[in-house]
Amino acid sequence: MTILQALDGYYQRLSQRGEVSAAGWSPEKFGWCIILGKNGEPIDVQNLHDMSDKKPKSKLYRVPASFPRPGVTPRAFFLWDKTAFSLGVTKPESGTGWQHADKQHEAFRTLHFARLAGQNDEGLVALHLFLEKWRPERFDEAPFGPDMLDANIMFRLDGELNYLHERPAARALVDRGPNEETKGEDVFCLITGERGAVARLHPTIKNVEGAQSSGAALVSFNLDAFTSLGKGQGDNAPTSEAAAFRYGAALNQMLIRGGPNRVRRPIGDATVVFWADASKSTVAEAADSFFADAMDPDTLEDAARYELAGLMAAVAKGRTLASLRPDIAEGTRFHVLGLSPNAARLSVRYWMSDDIELFAGRLARHYADMTILPEPLGWGGAPSVNRLLARSTALQEKYENIPPVLAGEVMRAILSGGCYPRSLLAAAVIRLRAGDDPLSGWHVAVIRAVLSRDHHKGLLQEDVPMSLAPDEPNKAYQLGRLFAVLETAQRMALGKLNATIRDRYFGAASATPARVFPLLLRGVQNHLGKLRKDGKGGWIEREIENILDKLSLDLPRALPLTEQGRFAIGYYHQRKEQFKGRPAEAAALDASETSEEGTEE
Repeated sequence: MTILQALDGYYQRLSQRGEVSAAGWSPEKFGWCIILGKNGEPIDVQNLHDMSDKKPKSKLYRVPASFPRPGVTPRAFFLWDKTAFSLGVTKPESGTGWQHADKQHEAFRTLHFARLAGQNDEGLVALHLFLEKWRPERFDEAPFGPDMLDANIMFRLDGELNYLHERPAARALVDRGPNEETKGEDVFCLITGERGAVARLHPTIKNVEGAQSSGAALVSFNLDAFTSLGKGQGDNAPTSEAAAFRYGAALNQMLIRGGPNRVRRPIGDATVVFWADASKSTVAEAADSFFADAMDPDTLEDAARYELAGLMAAVAKGRTLASLRPDIAEGTRFHVLGLSPNAARLSVRYWMSDDIELFAGRLARHYADMTILPEPLGWGGAPSVNRLLARSTALQEKYENIPPVLAGEVMRAILSGGCYPRSLLAAAVIRLRAGDDPLSGWHVAVIRAVLSRDHHKGLLQEDVPMSLAPDEPNKAYQLGRLFAVLETAQRMALGKLNATIRDRYFGAASATPARVFPLLLRGVQNHLGKLRKDGKGGWIEREIENILDKLSLDLPRALPLTEQGRFAIGYYHQRKEQFKGRPAEAAALDASETSEEGTEE
């Protein structure tokens, strides 16, 4: 099933529940309404903004449908529009005040004089009279103000609660549509397989992060390079106007900010929407809710996050989603769409369509692959993909610094169950070499996931331990453990330091151990001597000896990227677990680091 076919089907579900606009209507943001007298005189301006927050926000209203307005010839919307069209005034390119928008206003007047001709509804008559009398210079007078410039404007008759576009006579005009001569030629629609008027221009898609605020096109043919066999615009991929409207209305509904079918924050540069196909709306809503929680658990309370983690663990062990969530029926089809901005267009970063059971299994496998003990700081049972990427791959751990291509590849790997991109491993290792703290645990969780997934897929012979494994045969893992013990010896002997061996040598030790470890092993003898004099740290010498027994004398001259990852995992495990059963020494070390002055080796 194609993206547009799935969206067309989803429109039917939304339409049955009254959650989407009918043909000829669309949700638009408004902040102002002009109240007209029956004689067409403007009496007042109504502020429609949502004032519940500190900053006023425009509110959504269903009005006669908007449409793309490419080119230089202005085309007006029916019964509403921006001030440039409805009032003939717009913001100047520089300075204050306003400037004329004569071409746009004339287009608005021409459209309404034609479509309102012969109407006797008093609201529509009032709008006709208003357009006959209105002069842009009146914008300087009350009740108009500069805050209205370039905002969407609707109209209402004085003394009534309904807006002009809600009046029965106005609805009849909208439902009738424009004149027949503006309709396109009947075509065989590639979405529905039925014949209908061709959509020359496809609907504008709004609220994709990073795209133009006025909206962008998911389907468009506006250059010769995009045309085929001399066909122009929508003739290249014939789609009926009805089907184009339906897929656009469904997608725009899901993209509303804060909606239940949208991941709250973009993943990389991709705005992600999702929806289920089910005969019962309750089943579809349950599937949508489950996937929303699984993709963005950061929005959940702590108890709900750990409950989700438990459910995922059960699925990873072989339980079916239907047995754990009876409200989600077996065989429920599910769709995931990631959209990225690309100038005036949208790019499909990924499109996945499969059984919800399979998606649940892949998400559970993802959580299982990411599991490392002890848990990373602030792990919270089930971290979102966004938080995982920000903490392990982004500069300064900022969401906007997540590499967009990497985020798209990771999402594809998670949703398809394929291997994680090797660039994810590289990004995590690079961040550690750049100075990120490996003890946060986020980087090693990502590294373990990449290596573990490759092992399950048969690309790596050795698996990766989840927790400290003293007998692990892998040399890079043991070198990471050794590095952690050497650092601990330094810290116990010298107390608080401005720069430990981790700060100085972590990257070099993980990449070229043969060059670095001889130097570190010579230096640790001084630390061990000081510890012996103080009568402590005997276990450190034994730990070093045990690890060295598992290493041959010929240390690797260089470690490949996968082995650098194992080095980081070994270091994390050793540092986190080496004081297990030694609470007094751990407390003493923490106290010395906070009380003593810093010194360098």
